[in-house]
Amino acid sequence: MSGPNDLSRRHFLAGSAATAAALLSPAGVFAQGSNTIKVGVIGCGGRGSGAAVDAANADPGVVIWAMGDLFPDRLASSREALRKNLNDRYQVPDGRAFTGWRAYEGVLGSGVDYVILATPPGFRPMHLKAAIEARKHVFMEKPVATDAPGIREVFAASDRAKERGLNIVAGTQRRHDFAYREAMKRIHEGQMGDVVACYAYWNQGALWSVPKSASMTDMEWQLRNWLYFAWLSGDHIVEQHVHNLDVCNWAMGKHPAKAVSLAGRQVRTEPVFGHIFDHFATEYEYDNGVKLVSMCRQIDNTAGRVSEHLVGTKGTSNGNTYIRGEKAWRWEGDRPNPYMLEHRNLVEAIRGKGYINEGRQVAESTLTAIMGRMAAYTGAEISWDQALESQEKLIPETLAFGPLEVPPVAMPGKTKFV
Repeated sequence: MSGPNDLSRRHFLAGSAATAAALLSPAGVFAQGSNTIKVGVIGCGGRGSGAAVDAANADPGVVIWAMGDLFPDRLASSREALRKNLNDRYQVPDGRAFTGWRAYEGVLGSGVDYVILATPPGFRPMHLKAAIEARKHVFMEKPVATDAPGIREVFAASDRAKERGLNIVAGTQRRHDFAYREAMKRIHEGQMGDVVACYAYWNQGALWSVPKSASMTDMEWQLRNWLYFAWLSGDHIVEQHVHNLDVCNWAMGKHPAKAVSLAGRQVRTEPVFGHIFDHFATEYEYDNGVKLVSMCRQIDNTAGRVSEHLVGTKGTSNGNTYIRGEKAWRWEGDRPNPYMLEHRNLVEAIRGKGYINEGRQVAESTLTAIMGRMAAYTGAEISWDQALESQEKLIPETLAFGPLEVPPVAMPGKTKFV
């Protein structure tokens, strides 16, 4: 039974429209024409808190102005950490600190210039749409959806942002890293010939988990343990490996045309790990026949590797620090923190130094990862068009604390594509 703090998807979007109606202001206007950029944080876990610090480090005019999180304890701990870290750059009184399912509305209505979207990825499409309707510039963490309907929503919101002159930067920090940018410039200029093969890896040990306490509802437990539920994270091929897949798409200048995958849940099988897989080995193919071999794993006591490798007709590259071959090159310059540079580039765009919109770009890389998951879960070869047109919605229709069944573990050859 729904209560006053429950939130259906329909109500969520209706609330976003209402918020937008009250917040009509020209894009690019900030802080009454002053040098101050007011930032709101939606999602106050480690990523949201870290992004707030990066934003403050990016520009002396940035202040953290408002914050919101579903859970009061997460909000309180983040506020305390930022207060100690940022001193007078932290300007969030109790009246601009919001909790609950509609916390995002309070942040968007608080007079911020841009928002950091750092909740679990399943909420990203809804929050992005609300932010663009409220005419706010956006920094959004990757990935930006966990299913195809969410990707389509991000595409639409990103296009709407372009119409309104609103900037969007995504948390694919390699795109802002000086070494990656220089390497990719040289690769696109043909310094290692035509790219004929790509390799992407994110192999590591296990991550944190949150046991379910007696006081937790199913919904609260899944939210606090969000890595292990596909509706929230997309599975780790989407949540984490999207970084490496994005680099390969960047090198190729396009997304893959299809994918086939061999994957499963072999070691990390306890209920605390939800229903996601612990390893994926996926072959992607681009429309020109170039193959991308993708591997990601989260299993303790196994070989680790987090990297990309690009093969050209005249050389090879790791996509950032070197090109080997006929026209060898190595990065020797400074390499500032790319997590900070993301926000610096966004702030500069807000101040009128160009326009940046990474919405469609990061959505395509997110769908690349989702396509790999679809291929893995079903055992089928999945095309880009199939993945994009999928009608499978992972997010629950009603967002409320209470019972929420854990989906069954996917069984390749038995799980159907939707």
